[in-house]
Amino acid sequence: MSNHHKVNYLEIPVNDLTKTKTFFSDAFGWHFKDYGPEYSCFLDVGIDGGFYLSSTHFNLEKGCPLIVLYSQCLETSERRILAAGGLITKAVFSFPGGKRFHFSDNNGNEYAVWSE
Repeated sequence: MSNHHKVNYLEIPVNDLTKTKTFFSDAFGWHFKDYGPEYSCFLDVGIDGGFYLSSTHFNLEKGCPLIVLYSQCLETSERRILAAGGLITKAVFSFPGGKRFHFSDNNGNEYAVWSE
């Protein structure tokens, strides 16, 4: 299968790289490879990408795309996000094909987690 014109990489703005890596490591078990003090890659999480230092953050109110992670158990994911310091911004709700909730990380960036 060709990767031509497929989404290949995400770059996400964060205001604290160290806290962001700790959050995603604790909440989701992600691992990172640093490229200097202002950039860190996440690998093997469904799509490769990286976090870069920025004073901005994103959410749906600003019209930004929503990054949605998959979970085999929403309740467990929600507990891990809260334990890692995230905030639930939209409680679990149903949609055609499953259910999901939204959360923000330590930067105020908005994400969602879904399951069947």
